Amino acid sequence: MMKTKGLLVVISGFSGAGKGSLIRELRKRYDNYRLSVSATTRQPRTVDIPGETYFFLTRDEFEKMISGNGFLEYAQYNNNYYGTPRAYVEQQLQEGRDVLLEIEVQGAMKVREQFPDAMLIFIVPPSAEILEKRLTGRGTETEEQVRARLRLAVEESRQMPEYDYIVINDDLGKACEELHTLIDGQHRRYALNREFAEQLQEDLYRRFKEE
Repeated sequence: MMKTKGLLVVISGFSGAGKGSLIRELRKRYDNYRLSVSATTRQPRTVDIPGETYFFLTRDEFEKMISGNGFLEYAQYNNNYYGTPRAYVEQQLQEGRDVLLEIEVQGAMKVREQFPDAMLIFIVPPSAEILEKRLTGRGTETEEQVRARLRLAVEESRQMPEYDYIVINDDLGKACEELHTLIDGQHRRYALNREFAEQLQEDLYRRFKEE
């Protein structure tokens, strides 16, 4: 059977929904997933690993890539650029691997414009109360920063109808299997198997059509 192209899977969700943990668990359990690494012009932090957490570029390098259509999407936050390099994603898709792209909602809409077959999944907590507890329990931000993230969640929630699926991340293992099942099922869509289906139809017609 003909090998199909990989899927571009866009994963968004509120801060505190557990997107990163879910993606790590998914990649640990299954070997066909590749994580798209974003590029940025911000300075590396001590915990950053160039090429794994981000590709670190100068502003000139980033803007040259913009001019050359080198990003699927990009944006500016706090005077720094962030973007998704196009070449890596397209290479992995052509080789039949599914690419996971963790980005915010505005970027997700830009990606869908260029990749109509991209699969958009929004990760959510079981409730607003649990989201607040998760953010507070991390202990890495001030109360005001937590409130700002919760206010942002209110705005992001308005974009949920634009996504194909919602995954509730209550139990990590269960959510991981649900996510994998959704992605695996997407491979069966006719649009992603059109070339194979048309070839099969032609072969059937050639072999078994009525004389």
